[in-house]
Amino acid sequence: MSEQRKRLEEGRTIVFTNGRVLTLDGTTEAVEALVVRDGLVFGSGTASDMLHLAGVDAKRIDLLGATLMPGLIDTHPHLLHFFGRTNSFVDLSDATSHFDIISRIRARANKTPPGQWILCTPVGEPYYFIRRSYRDLAEKELPKRDVLDRATADHPVVIQAYTPVTPNVCTLNSLGLERLNITRESPDRIGNVWIERDAMGRPTGILRGSVTTLYNNDPIAKALVSQLPRPTRNDFLEGTRRGMPAYNALGVTTVYEAHNISPEQIGVYRQLRNEDDLTVRVLLAPEAEIYIYPWNTPLSMDELNANLEQALAMVDLSDEMLRVNGITITCSGPAWPGMMISHEPYKGPYGEPTTGVWVISREKVKLIMKFCAERGLRFNVCAVGLAEHDFYLKILEELAAHHDIRSRHWIIQHNFFLGSEHARRYAALGFVATTSMSFSWGKGDMFIERIGEHALKDLIPLRRYLDAGIPVACGSDWGPKNIFEQMELAVSHRFCGSGRTNRGPVQGVTREQALMMWTRDAAKVLGWERIGTLSRGNNADLIVIDRDPLHCDLDVLPRTRIVLTMLGGKIVYDTGELSS
Repeated sequence: MSEQRKRLEEGRTIVFTNGRVLTLDGTTEAVEALVVRDGLVFGSGTASDMLHLAGVDAKRIDLLGATLMPGLIDTHPHLLHFFGRTNSFVDLSDATSHFDIISRIRARANKTPPGQWILCTPVGEPYYFIRRSYRDLAEKELPKRDVLDRATADHPVVIQAYTPVTPNVCTLNSLGLERLNITRESPDRIGNVWIERDAMGRPTGILRGSVTTLYNNDPIAKALVSQLPRPTRNDFLEGTRRGMPAYNALGVTTVYEAHNISPEQIGVYRQLRNEDDLTVRVLLAPEAEIYIYPWNTPLSMDELNANLEQALAMVDLSDEMLRVNGITITCSGPAWPGMMISHEPYKGPYGEPTTGVWVISREKVKLIMKFCAERGLRFNVCAVGLAEHDFYLKILEELAAHHDIRSRHWIIQHNFFLGSEHARRYAALGFVATTSMSFSWGKGDMFIERIGEHALKDLIPLRRYLDAGIPVACGSDWGPKNIFEQMELAVSHRFCGSGRTNRGPVQGVTREQALMMWTRDAAKVLGWERIGTLSRGNNADLIVIDRDPLHCDLDVLPRTRIVLTMLGGKIVYDTGELSS
């Protein structure tokens, strides 16, 4: 960054002119200019008025016709998890051929002690691998054991399968298969995993089905993941350091980390805060009981109570950069393996009738809700299936008869599916919500396969929330990570791959409403004042983008480019394009 740019971070007054300024403080009408002083919004209005307000010594930034707006608030990013978990992986996301893959794995093998696992990312665009996947390699298929063996014979190797694709696929080299005891004598199917074989009947290294490395208790997946190196604190620390600038480049200035967050991971964020290394504001809510990996085992009631007491003791809303507030529960899992709690049995490909799996017992759910109601701890629940909502609402309404829940604005997260009566009842309880277009964009076709066409009418019903009076925010979760594409998806509700849409009377929102879900309304959901809009006195968390998101053609909205990101008046991302 130039010395000229560095001086912008020293508390000087800055005035932005010659562009469109969207303050989003009650209106979507643009003004001509914005003044920032000492990290706060000092004023907005006409260029002449703002130049006068800023004074002759102010630093002037010419927007060159660009649009300035509040920084984006991602209410479900998994920033720490996605970057921390992959910190030690061989990155194959942009690999182009088997030769390219062999070269990358061989380079890692050369500096890895023999016998240790080498973990590789999948090939393609995470995390759904629909737009780009291994099918786009030159060979149009994943490398098999004989190819991977050319990279190393001294290390077990796996090109992993992430959730939430169904059915999924991974590939191992010969030593990797040996570690899993998969041989010529193994059956063709173990649990919900199918073993591919060559013409001679030998396993090729390709495994299909329930082979994802998260949210998976299938026997082979458990055997594999239990052997793999676990992410370390340093992985999460260094991964988060890498991740924050990536999110700044997306225009994100605030994140909400709740799903699967542990006290140890909160400690990672605290270390970054103590070192003054945070480039996003962070709100955290630890998970009461985590089940993401096979080694996460159910807690005893005493252990669960200890976690609740710890979460209550950790509540801290005093810091403008890092806050902790609440407890999170996740009681079911993804739909692809049949874990989401539903009213009806799942359809193929696995063939075993199930209406879902309670990964946390309903007895524990009642205990957690009662604790929050009695002790004043903010309750956050990742609820996905219609039957799950039925259970939660019954308990919540019983508690509301004796405790003031409505004024606490508890949070329902995810919400793949939500019925109209559910929305009405949550609204009566004062709930707020966060969801993601990821779940229809990446999973819409899978929901048809696993549940049926009729499920689409209740899938990500953004309009239903708003009509019920529930403030709703959005998060990127599994992607796409382009926030402006997420806004387009909130309007179109299109699916990736098939291109179809489930937009209906309870789904579609306006572009203005979609924009608010990532700014003003997201701040309301989090309960964080002085962010989300560029009202006078608010933090100067802002972005400059290359087009007007409210008036450009909808189909080009995803191509919006971030030019500048500021957090509290401090530059955290800059392409250097603006004049000053």
